[in-house]
Amino acid sequence: MNKLSACSSMACGISLQPKMVLASLRVRKQGNGRCTNVPRNVNLEKLQNNYLFPEYARALSTADGYSGYGAEQGNQALRKAIAETFYKDVAIKDTEVFVSDGSQCDISRLQLLLGSKVTIAVQDPSFPGYIDSSVIIGQAGDFQDKTGKYQNIEYMQLGPQNNFFPDLTVTPRTDIIFFCSPNNPTGHAATRKQLQQLVEFARDNGSIIIFDSAYAAYISDDSPKSIFEIPGAKEVAIEISSFSKFAGFTGVRLGWTVVPEELLFSGGFPVIHDFNRIVCTCFNGASNIAQAGGLACLSPEGFQAICAVIDYYKENAKILVDTFASLGLEVYGGVNAPYVWVHFPGSKSWNIFAEILEKTHIITVPGSGFGPSGAEYIRISAFGKRKHIIEASWRLEKLFSKGKPLFNCLK
Repeated sequence: MNKLSACSSMACGISLQPKMVLASLRVRKQGNGRCTNVPRNVNLEKLQNNYLFPEYARALSTADGYSGYGAEQGNQALRKAIAETFYKDVAIKDTEVFVSDGSQCDISRLQLLLGSKVTIAVQDPSFPGYIDSSVIIGQAGDFQDKTGKYQNIEYMQLGPQNNFFPDLTVTPRTDIIFFCSPNNPTGHAATRKQLQQLVEFARDNGSIIIFDSAYAAYISDDSPKSIFEIPGAKEVAIEISSFSKFAGFTGVRLGWTVVPEELLFSGGFPVIHDFNRIVCTCFNGASNIAQAGGLACLSPEGFQAICAVIDYYKENAKILVDTFASLGLEVYGGVNAPYVWVHFPGSKSWNIFAEILEKTHIITVPGSGFGPSGAEYIRISAFGKRKHIIEASWRLEKLFSKGKPLFNCLK
């Protein structure tokens, strides 16, 4: 039987002969502890060979010349830089880091990995890409107009009443838990105690957490910036992140996903192997130019410059928080995230959005777009030039208050 290598830059660096797969997996399972209760996608099990092009691409490169398509998993130097910059203290290997064209794209790849048979839970409110991709892949049932929810999706309500963290004692078990911290749109960063509860919940139920840490660079307190800071998380979590929010790569497109080797499907098969296959089949790798920019961002000089920009946006957020608070409104976020979440009790978010747009020419985001729990909220972004943030604050005060605008003296 011919030996089959997994992919040109296989994340685990492991080659398996077909007849030895089960034996190898038994060793793997014993060496890495517990399995989750999440079944492997049966359609991936049908694949007999590794993807063609990464296999023969190794014969196309030369020591001096251009190699054509890059490694699907990402530039090795960048993978190493990501691991050392963000995961040094939690022992994530560079081979567990998959560079991509953004975390939103990786959400869809993860859905393709998981398939239509798994059950999911999402924060409510949360980034709509989690729900929409679940609907597209076939995990959800029909949309219910009365509740504003899809059937077969568990909505974990977040709000001031529970410190923007779901009550896990009444949350049903699901295969997958999408969890974003700091949360988009509320701006809340889960505390260490909260994330310990989440990991314990996932371990008890054999679930897999898909942890979105796109806004982790904005965390100002001791809240964890990675789910892998929590003991036991490597056996139950995947982490996605992005250069978009901390390095301004929204149009450049660059992100990454971390899949620990310890994470196993219910039958003992390593999740990282299947994700590697998805990446090799559905992705030709992030742009070489974008990856070069990512490396520059993670250099000592680049990272220092980026931190200064993050501080600038945090100051913008504080201006917005102070503005809404001065108007007597309930305002959340803006401390550990670039978003401010403002409550307008008894109002519909689309009506507030329309009023602000019509009377101030300021674009906000209606909270109901993030889930039914956002129906009375709007989200304000701190991404912008200082003069525009100040101008927006002045206009908002003029709209909602009859008093003297706070920023009138700064105009």
